[in-house]
Amino acid sequence: GCHSKCSLHSSAVTRYRMIFTLLGLALAALVVAVTVLAPTGRELELPPAIDSVFPSDGSTVLRQVELRIDMAFGYEIALLVDGTSIPADEIRFTEPTGLRVWSPGPLAAFAEWEPGIHHIEVKWERISGQPDVGELAWSFRTQ
Repeated sequence: GCHSKCSLHSSAVTRYRMIFTLLGLALAALVVAVTVLAPTGRELELPPAIDSVFPSDGSTVLRQVELRIDMAFGYEIALLVDGTSIPADEIRFTEPTGLRVWSPGPLAAFAEWEPGIHHIEVKWERISGQPDVGELAWSFRTQ
């Protein structure tokens, strides 16, 4: 009577528990893989002259992105995008904050960001006080 029916019931419950445990583990593995492998960009070792850059190193961004370089106060920069020197008059500069912004456009060195990887190089020089020169290079991808 009950004995065969009860053991059948408990093996079905055990099977369901195993399936749900495996599904849970698969979901957890997927979350970890997405978190680890997502192209959100690497953290650059920024020198003291540079407060931040955007897009960050290794990131993937939309083609409408503006390049932003936030320098410490009192620096001049030279900007190279994919090996091309960007004229200073194309770079929007907010002196009180040190922020420089550049983006491609009809009157710029590039009409638009092509899809793919772009290499950015910033060379700087302090214009007052202790001499400080340096450079930083990084890359990002547009899609």
